[in-house]
Order: sequence, then structure tokens, then C-alpha cells
Amino acid sequence: MDDKFSYYQRHLPHYQSLNNIFFITFRLANSLPLDVIIKLKNERDSLIKNLGVTEKSPERKEKYYQNQKIYFAKFDSFLDNNVSGPKWLTEENVAKIVKESFHYRDQMDYNLIAYTIMPNHVHLVIEPLDKKIVLDNKVKVVGRRVSSPYVVTGILENLKWYTAIKCNKVLKRKGQFWQHESYDHVVRNSEELRKIVRYVLLNPVKAGLVENFEKWKWNYYNPQYL
Repeated sequence: MDDKFSYYQRHLPHYQSLNNIFFITFRLANSLPLDVIIKLKNERDSLIKNLGVTEKSPERKEKYYQNQKIYFAKFDSFLDNNVSGPKWLTEENVAKIVKESFHYRDQMDYNLIAYTIMPNHVHLVIEPLDKKIVLDNKVKVVGRRVSSPYVVTGILENLKWYTAIKCNKVLKRKGQFWQHESYDHVVRNSEELRKIVRYVLLNPVKAGLVENFEKWKWNYYNPQYL
């Protein structure tokens, strides 16, 4: 996998490398209280500040990665256990819109590897595809892997925009549906991919929604990647 990273940051750190598999989490708007967000951010910033090694050293990169895992585990646990905030994805027709949107883009914008749709958030594992290149001033669909460093951002913006419109219509509401921020992580190797897919599929079990991941209607994985 390519280790040439592009980096940008809003409230969460984002590394979008070329030609990789991504683990992505995004949530409903206002699904976590502000005090929880501030608490998590302060804890993360403190961990990063205290890494204690030079910026470009392999040790720092590994420590940063481990700290991000700690941060994400807490973040996801708050989502699983939060009793306040919207849970629109428990609505059958709403979850169905999100599910169908994931599959519609499969092999067009990305290879779909796995997902789970939870009551207030979504986990998604994809391998982005760049479906268009220019040959002799003509656009040709080729389905090759991506060369754009911000391709995940583009995929998510389109996906969230479309599903927000459709879901709000079903819910007969207006306003922000998804939180603007999302979490994305570059999957480093096949072993980590298996662990992440297992984590995704077992999220409904961990949250106490089902006893067996196969009974969760909103789980999916592509076995060819495992």
C-alpha cells in the first residue's frame, strides 16, 4: 500500500493516501453532546502533544497511530452508548436509503468491502476507484484505482448530500442530517483490514443490539477481501 500521504484537518485528523483502502465513520448531526466532543478533542490533543519524539520519526508515526486508535475507540463507544441525540437510522426506510446508496456506488466510485449502519452512525470500508481518465481529449471509464489525494472527501460529500436529502424527505424534516465531520483511516495491511472488518461487523453486538452479527440486517462484507 502507498505510504505517500495527503493531510488535512478540521476537528478530526485525516490522512488520505493514494491507492488505499479506507475505514470511514460518520454520524448523524448532533449525535454527541458538545461537552463530549470537547473532552475527546482535549484528550487527543494532549496525547499528540506528549508524543515526545521528532516529527518525522517512525516512532512518532507509530505512537500517533496508536493514540488515534485510543481516541477512536472512545469516540465510537460514546456513539454506541449515547441515549440522547437523534437515532434516525433506526427507521427502516431511512437505513434502507443509506444501504442502497452504498451499494449503488459499488464498483463505480469504490469497491465496497464492508459496512454497518448503526442507530446514529455508520462504519464503511471502501477501496476508492477513479472511474474516469482523459484519453485523446475524451473521458473514458476505466475503473482504475484513484490518483486524487482527496477522493474520499469527494465520495463522502456526494454520498452524504444525496442520502441527507432522501432521508429528510422520509422523515418529513428539514435541516442538517449528517454531522459535517467524519473519521477516516488508511488501512495499512491485510491483517489490519481483517481486524477492521471484524470490528465493523461486531459493532451491533458490542452495542447490545443483536447477539450475532449475522442477525444485524444492516451489516455487509465482501468475502473476497478477507
